[in-house]
Amino acid sequence: VLALVLANTVAAPYYEAVRDFTFGPEPLHLNLSVGAWAADGLLAIFFFVVGLELKEEFVAGKLRNPRTAILPITAAVGGVALPALIFVIVAAPAGAAALRGWAIPAATDIAFAVAVLAVVGRHLPPALRTFLLTLAVVDDLLAISIIAIFYTDDLQPLVLLLALLPLALFAIAVQRGVRSIWILLPLGIITWALIHASGIHATVAGVLLGFTVPVIASRRARVQVGTDAEGQPIYEGLAAHFADRWSSVSTGFAVPVFAFFAAGVALGGLSGLETAFSDPIALGIMAGLVLGKAIGITGTTFLITRLPGLAIDSSLKWPDIIGMAFVAGVGFTVSLLVGELSFAGSDAEHNVKIGVLAGSFLAALIGGVVLSVRNRRYRDAG
Repeated sequence: VLALVLANTVAAPYYEAVRDFTFGPEPLHLNLSVGAWAADGLLAIFFFVVGLELKEEFVAGKLRNPRTAILPITAAVGGVALPALIFVIVAAPAGAAALRGWAIPAATDIAFAVAVLAVVGRHLPPALRTFLLTLAVVDDLLAISIIAIFYTDDLQPLVLLLALLPLALFAIAVQRGVRSIWILLPLGIITWALIHASGIHATVAGVLLGFTVPVIASRRARVQVGTDAEGQPIYEGLAAHFADRWSSVSTGFAVPVFAFFAAGVALGGLSGLETAFSDPIALGIMAGLVLGKAIGITGTTFLITRLPGLAIDSSLKWPDIIGMAFVAGVGFTVSLLVGELSFAGSDAEHNVKIGVLAGSFLAALIGGVVLSVRNRRYRDAG
């Protein structure tokens, strides 16, 4: 909101001057604008936490058991594929160049989606939050893969291979239980810088670093978190420890700063909004986030549950799934990032951001209303 206010008032020139100010060493391909540092640098912290959470889910969480995980995993796939297909259909009249943004509505923003659920769903079954979290985690993995594969230009293989050296040193350090920020942070920054220079989007470095951190507490790599009833120490792995440490930095600093510089789009008054809402690209994004996510997630879940032995949790009803599927259409952070990768510097960038903001808001509103009604029913029944 602050970014939108600044971008549409007399403060706009100052906001744009800060956002577009460049600094950094040019020989290392790091002479970036403040906005680019936020998207490429700070979001690497966000994706580092995502990488930690992904590994925890695969090693010790819901994704470890295939029977438990199959429903949200397939729902996530449907929730990525259908929004992309709807975008392509709606945006096709804008020309072939517009189709580069096919992945914009494919992402779910974990933080915002879970926040909506927390606000309106105090009495909803816990299984619904678990379903949404698992779905969003898989969605993030798919989004990361899409960014790495489809939004990498001018790949430098030798530089990418060189990035494996600090990444390996980081992995060895954490496997041996090293927690010193003075050792791990330089290795992480060097890995990030080399992956950035290789042509792959630098946020992928955060995920790779997160994947190296051990989940299971070992004799070397563990942190004591308390004692049991008999006074014996209780340990957790470094993945949970680092996730606790860095999630506050991610949600309290990295993501808000990125959002501040990414969401500041000059609306251009009513005429600007009218232009954006008549643009096939913006309409494709909105349709993908609102309809594509809801239909893709709900429809895939319905089809999979037709198979023997597979069913949604007994505490859930289909209206719960529908409301949750709409909430998953909040694609804010990653959708804005993919939008920048797709249309940075083009005339379409303005409409892309409006489409992401409007689509995410509409999905949150519809999902919030549906789940609010369901929440009231569960409260009255309980």
